[in-house]
Amino acid sequence: MTDITPLTGKTLAALRDEFDADGTNRLAMNAVTAAGIDKVARNYDRARLLQRRFSTVIDNGEATHQDRSGRCWLFSSLNVARFIAKKSMNLKEFEFSQNYAMYYDKLERVNYFLKDMAALVEAGEPADSRLVQHLLADVMGDGGQWTMAMNVYKKYGAVPKDLFPETESSKNTGPMNKQLRAMLHTAVAHMFAAKGDAAKIEEIVKDAVAAGHRILTIHLGEPPVSFDWEWTDKDGAFHRDGEITPQEFWAKYVGEAGLEDYVCLVDDPRQEHPKGKKIAIEHLGNVAGGDPTEYLNVPNQFMKDCVRKILVEQGIPVWFGADCGPMMDRENGAWATDLFEYGKVYDVDFDLDKEQRVRFGESAMNHAMAFAGVDVADDGTTTRRWRVENSWGDKIADKGYFTMSDDWFTEYVYEVAVPKSMLPAEYQQALAEPAISLPAWDPMGALA
Repeated sequence: MTDITPLTGKTLAALRDEFDADGTNRLAMNAVTAAGIDKVARNYDRARLLQRRFSTVIDNGEATHQDRSGRCWLFSSLNVARFIAKKSMNLKEFEFSQNYAMYYDKLERVNYFLKDMAALVEAGEPADSRLVQHLLADVMGDGGQWTMAMNVYKKYGAVPKDLFPETESSKNTGPMNKQLRAMLHTAVAHMFAAKGDAAKIEEIVKDAVAAGHRILTIHLGEPPVSFDWEWTDKDGAFHRDGEITPQEFWAKYVGEAGLEDYVCLVDDPRQEHPKGKKIAIEHLGNVAGGDPTEYLNVPNQFMKDCVRKILVEQGIPVWFGADCGPMMDRENGAWATDLFEYGKVYDVDFDLDKEQRVRFGESAMNHAMAFAGVDVADDGTTTRRWRVENSWGDKIADKGYFTMSDDWFTEYVYEVAVPKSMLPAEYQQALAEPAISLPAWDPMGALA
């Protein structure tokens, strides 16, 4: 066994001498300490040549803003839905209440987590097992998946934003999540103390669900169960629905698009997970009794082809999940695999491919957005760059819309949601087969 040896004074002296011997190191130090790494490493030629022109552009109005929250998966899925709703109601601008969606996702997730933990306690899972500790550490984050969003909309529908607006806690979820997490940790501790007493554990779950409901309502407000809906369309015509429930509103203005029947395609680059097979993550979900969070693992190019066809032929936005951090110019709204030359600044070869980045913890999906345009070459099939509707407000990028190079899509996009009808027969068959089950901590279970 190799010993973990300390850094010696001799080693440190040698490192200093080596650094000082190369004049470019000091030049890099002077530049980065004054301007920051991104300004120094930014590839000027690549940045100026990444154009904001697209052969297909979908106008979805003003960019939304998730503020200090991790609700991108709800914002992006509702951005797809609002495009459909705007067409249905002939509106120029419209936005769904993301606060309403988060309220019911959080409430359902409280119930899901407690019931899941109760089952583990009753099955004899140790409190210090990797699974229990992972679930405890991950509970009450804001992230989610397309299927989880659809579970919420199918059960609870949706409401216009002005009827259940943002609150201080929906815009800055950290303090609320901290209280929810403390309440759930307390409940789990009480469950383990009551191990063997099924009735007591059931009572703990019931009380904790009620506590979760109180906390959420105090922070987010009490969501409407029905509302009067009336609007003036972009041509000046007045419309009135009268009293309508959120479920009826969703069904009437979004339901015909069939978003609930979309399939999640993922690009899991690890060789042991074959393409054309379904994968699932254990213990990942939000609505008990809802659709399981499962993905069909496909080649990245198939994902691109599906997205291109939807944008060009159907003219609607497409939800997707990616690792948004690498090679991102946030202020200018750009992604390209060579947008920054970090390796040249540090004299380090960052040579991991997509599979290695996933396997060794360097990359995973962490943000959801919507494709809202594409630039296709004259051959009609080759994609050159992509237009992205983000949820970081309109003060950055192209009024909130980003530009993504096609090679960046290859390397950092992991998931897209598309209509099931687009899949060939062999993929349709794969959907009917049992999923390959991956542990709760697998990187493909990362939430946007």
